[in-house]
Amino acid sequence: MSLRIQFARHGGPEVLEGADVAVPAPEPGELRIRHRAIGINFVDTYLREGLYPVAALPSGLGSEAAGVVEAVGAGVEGFAPGDRVAYADGPPGAYAEVRLLPARHAVKLPPGVDFETAAALMLKGLTVQFLLERTYRPVPGEAILWWAAAGGVGLLACQWARAAGLRLIGVVGSDAKAEQARAAGAWATIVWPREDVPARVRELTGGAMLRVVYDSVGRDSFMASLDCLAPFALLVSFGNASGPVTGVDLGILARKGSLYVTRPTLATHLATRERLQDGAAALFRRVQDGTLSVRVGQRWPLSAAAAAHRALAARQTVGASLLLP
Repeated sequence: MSLRIQFARHGGPEVLEGADVAVPAPEPGELRIRHRAIGINFVDTYLREGLYPVAALPSGLGSEAAGVVEAVGAGVEGFAPGDRVAYADGPPGAYAEVRLLPARHAVKLPPGVDFETAAALMLKGLTVQFLLERTYRPVPGEAILWWAAAGGVGLLACQWARAAGLRLIGVVGSDAKAEQARAAGAWATIVWPREDVPARVRELTGGAMLRVVYDSVGRDSFMASLDCLAPFALLVSFGNASGPVTGVDLGILARKGSLYVTRPTLATHLATRERLQDGAAALFRRVQDGTLSVRVGQRWPLSAAAAAHRALAARQTVGASLLLP
């Protein structure tokens, strides 16, 4: 039997419950994976709350983990029992000791990348990769704004930006988080809501404002993000930490300078095996050459998933958070 964290109704962390389940042999195209470390991400709370749909209830949770292949289904090529693997998307169900996963979502871990690093890195690192290399590619010397710069994604973005020669302005929630973001590579920081974000961006850029803003906060930061942009610039809204952006009057984009807004997802960027492998290879290279290091700020046992979600919602976490089976 395997412990699996699931929910039978939508709601707060209290809906998460443990269940002992039997994990059968993999079907064709599947892997059976025994997890060694499981990543916790804000997108998990969106599924739990019902913001994003699930196929059926009760549902598993989690889309990021690392572990060892126990069994391989018919027709699967490139994997064998004993392989060290990780993944960052696919059907919810990572909050489990053992699970079945379609093999197309998994990648092998290279030497030097351990289980905890992979589970803390895959989803967040691949998110940074597609945001900075596919959605919009800033040029060296360019200033960019990144919300939640001391979070799991944000600290990786600070490192990636520094290596790429970018001037990342990190929005954070406290002086302590500002220090962490600067240590990771942020060029400057803004403590919000104590500081006025657009006013500080205007000061830092000499009035030029920005060509791009990366916003994972959502509803509460949307207007401030738009006010940080120069004409014809791009707002990349890639998260809903404060709630989804709704009821937007598109005329605002015209009045603020013919602006652009996009809402990309990691799932779209990993929709093909080729994209997944290319993104993972780029990510692992940066780990192996020392460009990226992941900070695991919190670890909980798998059975304490509800407590982990409460800490995440209260913004009491720094860096990446893991569940350990």
